[in-house]
Amino acid sequence: MRRVIVSAAAVALIASATTAFAAQTTTGTVKAFNHKSMTLTLKDGVKYRLPAGWKNPGLKTGEKVAVTYDVKNGKRTASAVEIRK
Repeated sequence: MRRVIVSAAAVALIASATTAFAAQTTTGTVKAFNHKSMTLTLKDGVKYRLPAGWKNPGLKTGEKVAVTYDVKNGKRTASAVEIRK
């Protein structure tokens, strides 16, 4: 019985650790895009760093977007930005 409980606890710990680092997606409206610093700011004030080599799909202020990101060291790093209609 003890082995079953320990095994179940280990599985639960591993499952929770993997989901804690899973990418998240949010939607919002572009407030600012700075190509030089590779940052995207949404109207809610949240900033996202964009990866090196990221290609701008034509972002403009006021455009609705979906941002897929991870949080690393308290900073949001986008892996994808998609323009929404």
